[in-house]
Amino acid sequence: MVNWNSLRDELEQAKQEGRYRPLTVWESRSGTWMTLNGRRLLQMSSNNYLGLTDHPDLKEAAIRAIEQYGVGSGSVRTITGTLDIHDRLEQELAQFKGTEAALVFQSGFTTNQGVLSSILGPDDVVISDELNHASIIDGIRLTKAHRKIFAHKDMDQLEAVLKESAGFKKRVVVTDGVFSMDGDIAPLPNIVELAEKYDAFVYVDDAHASGVLGKNGKGSTDHFGLHGRVHIQVGTLSKAVGAVGGYVACGQVLKDYLIHKARPFLFSTSQTPAVAATCLAAIQVLKQSDELIKKLWANASYFRSKVQELGFDTGGSETPIVPVIVGDPAKTMRFSDLLLEEGIFAQGIVYPTVAMDKGRVRFIVTAGHTQEDLDFALNALERAGKQLGLLG
Repeated sequence: MVNWNSLRDELEQAKQEGRYRPLTVWESRSGTWMTLNGRRLLQMSSNNYLGLTDHPDLKEAAIRAIEQYGVGSGSVRTITGTLDIHDRLEQELAQFKGTEAALVFQSGFTTNQGVLSSILGPDDVVISDELNHASIIDGIRLTKAHRKIFAHKDMDQLEAVLKESAGFKKRVVVTDGVFSMDGDIAPLPNIVELAEKYDAFVYVDDAHASGVLGKNGKGSTDHFGLHGRVHIQVGTLSKAVGAVGGYVACGQVLKDYLIHKARPFLFSTSQTPAVAATCLAAIQVLKQSDELIKKLWANASYFRSKVQELGFDTGGSETPIVPVIVGDPAKTMRFSDLLLEEGIFAQGIVYPTVAMDKGRVRFIVTAGHTQEDLDFALNALERAGKQLGLLG
């Protein structure tokens, strides 16, 4: 008989350390206020940065696509699964990002896995920031490339690694645009300068920068004015864009190569027509106005400054991701629970997602939050912080 005791033991250890959390099942649409077990809670953990999950233009586009194309595409992209709506989406994404081409995957996670595993071989080296997202780490693990890590945003160490890596066929420097756990921005201009100095490729994952940084949300490359100098831009359609999926914006040669080599692309059914149409509509909303992005940043600046005034440690946050660093995993999750009692859903994040002593409750501010919402959260933060001894 199969014995699952080792898995049970591991789960029990996670429970004892305060790291175990069952899935939270919500009873309402994604928004600033959501219903859990019949109770309305202020949502402060959603990646729905611009509130587009409920935008009327996106919903109308999805409905029209279902009526025209049906609910599914029926195949992988390389057989019968590339509909004209998928082709239009990739053309729009490339134009939006200022690249020759774009290729859409089923998620941001599979994009990183597909691209990294395709372009890196045993004669190459990948150089990765130590705080890069798990999808980057897993994508690198799928390759036979040599791997080197540089300390978070440490440009001296990056240069040293580039110098040491002179003999490799390809050198690829990989970084998040915005780091998801800390909310800080990669020093992309410095990375690009070093890459150009040592003839390396630059690969940026803009999952938390798409729709957030740059003109009309074009991302970190646009934010820093580095068009043409970043070779591979990965983005998500699942966060600020409001739907689901991922993409790589790149040169036409790389797109053509990935169509033939990227396993997640080759062996996964393509996006449903409704999702592709939703993403197309979202790009149009972003191109037409930057008002939502301005509101997002105004909310983020207000909330972060007030959290810091209360005396909390927000780490290196400089975006709408505002972590409150607690430290101990059990204490972190207790803090999250106290906030839930106060009517705030703010997810505690602990080891192994972050270091054992870097547990935090991660707040994500959106354009949909009102100042009254944010003040409600701030008052709850103060009460919970005092109760747990985090504030004097």
